[in-house]
Formats: sequence, structure tokens, C-alpha cells
Amino acid sequence: MRDLTAALLQCELAWENPADNRYQFQQTIETLEAEPALIVLPEMFTTGFSMNALANAEDPGGPTEEWLQDMARQRQCAITGSVAIRADGGVYNRMLFATPEGVTHYDKRHLFRMAGEHKRYLPGAERVIVSWRDWRVQLQVCYDLRFPVFCRNRRDYDLMLFVANWPARRRLHWRQLLIARAIENQACVIGVNRIGSDANGLDYSGDSLAVAADGVLLEDMADRAGVALVTLDGAALRTYRESFPCHLDADEFSLD
Repeated sequence: MRDLTAALLQCELAWENPADNRYQFQQTIETLEAEPALIVLPEMFTTGFSMNALANAEDPGGPTEEWLQDMARQRQCAITGSVAIRADGGVYNRMLFATPEGVTHYDKRHLFRMAGEHKRYLPGAERVIVSWRDWRVQLQVCYDLRFPVFCRNRRDYDLMLFVANWPARRRLHWRQLLIARAIENQACVIGVNRIGSDANGLDYSGDSLAVAADGVLLEDMADRAGVALVTLDGAALRTYRESFPCHLDADEFSLD
């Protein structure tokens, strides 16, 4: 397994303004001197965490999906974040994972009822793992982080990605749970959050992190805007799993 270099993009978001947000991220991506294999954007990176689902939703293959595909082709990388997408008679909070070859998606399974997300969006049903540059990557969105059974590694992924709009008042939970998910699943974890405030008056502290499988912090963006580059060591991950094979004692389970 080769190393994987990822770029974490943490910034404020323009409320319900997809064009402005795409432009902001594109300007940031174009300043990158390095060529990361993976670029990670926040949850609902075109609108902020808005419950105006129908008004904000794009069709599959719409302008944001096209933009992600263009970025992936231009940079010869994968790029991911979530967007409100219209499908199946409703709207999904859909994480799009674009590569030069195409786009895979994961629909957020756990909807944040405290904001009424479960009333405005459809829940996803399937866990999704994609392969990229020798890494098996599980896709997750924000509130999914609180549900370890759904996140459980079945020896089928190496990296878990969380994209989020996670408010500052619960930043301790965000940080601790990202580290816990890495340790219990013996997988690298990247979580990308936003900063600033939204139209609902919620503040966001960022705290985008990259965590090694043993829980060591590889990157901590705190509350700063910008890009953090981190290289995940494939050989180190494999060696750690072989030297401490706790997965052999894991309990069997099934997910309904």
C-alpha cells in the first residue's frame, strides 16, 4: 500500500450560495503547489447546513457534481464533500466522491434530528467504500460519527472520511470521537469541518483533524482557514495492524 497525501480544506461557507462557494474552493485548490491524491471539503459545502432542502437541491449530475468532476480531472485526484441532491422523490444529503474516471456517492444515513434534518432529507441505507490509490475509503457524513456500529471496520477499509458542519458548542465530542473511531477500527481517519457562523447563528470551530490508526494526531487545523496537507503512511498502517491484531478478537455482528 503506497502513501496517500490528502488536502483538508477548512473555511467559512457562503449561506445558500453554491456559485460563491464553488468559486472560493476553486481559488483555494488552484493555489496548491503540491498535488494531493485526495481533496476533502466540508459537509454541504455549497450551501451550509441548510434545511431548505428542496430550494437548494441539485439534480444528479448537476453543476456541483460537474464541478467536482472537472476538479478531479484537472488535478488528477479524488475530491469529496456533501451536497443536497434531489432523487427518489425527495432530497439526500449526498457525499460525492469524484475521481477523473467518475463519481461515486454515499447518502447520509444518520440525519440530525435536533435540527430537523430527518424531516427535510431522506436517509441513506448503504455503507459505501471506494477504492482510490491502493486505499479503501469509507465515506461518512457528520452525525454518522456518533454511531460506532455503522462505522465499524469489517476489515474492508483503511481510511474513514467524515465531512461535517459540526457546531463549536460540541467540538469536544467531534475531536474525541474522531480519535476513538481511528483507534477502535485500526484505520486512519480524516474529519473536515467548517469555520465561521451560519444564518442560524451557529458558530463552527473547525477542528479538522487527520488521525493515524493508533490515535496519533497527524494534523490539527484548530480554527484556522486554509489548507492542511497530510501524508498517510500505508506501510505504517499495515505494520501496526500486523503487530497489534485486535481485530481477531472482535465480536461478530450484523447491521439491520
